[in-house]
Amino acid sequence: MMEHFVFSAFADEYAVDFPRQLDALNSFGIDYLEIRHVAGKNISTLGKNEIHEVKKALDCHGIKVNSIGSPLGKIPLDDDMDAHMETAKNVFETANILDAKCVRMFSFYPPEGKAIENCRDEVIAALEKMVALAEPYGILLCHENEANLYGETPERCLDILKYFGGRIKAVFDMGNFVLGGYDPLPAYGMLKEYIEYFHIKDALFAGAIVPAGKGEARIGEILSDHAKTVKKETFVTLEPHLQVFPGLRSLTGIPFDQPYQYDSQEAAFTDAVIHLKEILKCL
Repeated sequence: MMEHFVFSAFADEYAVDFPRQLDALNSFGIDYLEIRHVAGKNISTLGKNEIHEVKKALDCHGIKVNSIGSPLGKIPLDDDMDAHMETAKNVFETANILDAKCVRMFSFYPPEGKAIENCRDEVIAALEKMVALAEPYGILLCHENEANLYGETPERCLDILKYFGGRIKAVFDMGNFVLGGYDPLPAYGMLKEYIEYFHIKDALFAGAIVPAGKGEARIGEILSDHAKTVKKETFVTLEPHLQVFPGLRSLTGIPFDQPYQYDSQEAAFTDAVIHLKEILKCL
């Protein structure tokens, strides 16, 4: 079943330098990139000339972009939404230049002092604007579950996906569900018909992030079921967060010591690749 999945990665977790990111993907035999940072700059901030240079570098290395790892939807609902939609336009233009069909996005933080579960109408209205902007570019928006946003819980993710009826699909991140305290297996059962692709990280309910297969995210079980029930190739984007995510404690609110220690970003990323490839071989 390994051939059912197409390996991609957030190579900015290997290195800040973009050519080094691409060299690493070549060395690992990974042909796709979910692009997020280029030379330390978020992809959403780059101008057209910079994006065309990125495309040249990708072509020289034979690397394709499966999705734009954008920060869209990762702002409070009472932030400047007009400015955010201008950022969205730039992201969609970037996706077209890089031949990416998907854009990863989120579902907004609440205004200060308001509970996100009481913000459904505002969330849907903002997402409607984003979908309307994306459609002329031929872009599929892919929603990632993450803590403290509207789409943190499996139920609220399902609410978004059902409401948009295919105009927004899911990036299923089983590690994020674990960090939020949700069992990823029933979450997968609830959302699987809407999943476009996966983000691969593993975690413990106690709060630590660990290499794929070493935690409680049930990656092998979920990917095995997906390969048996979904008859199309599906991207798995490695997003290991083993060394490059110092804000994790504040994100989860859980104090913990990272059980796996690495001498460098490169070593952490390399170990993450090895563990995910082992999982895929065993499916």
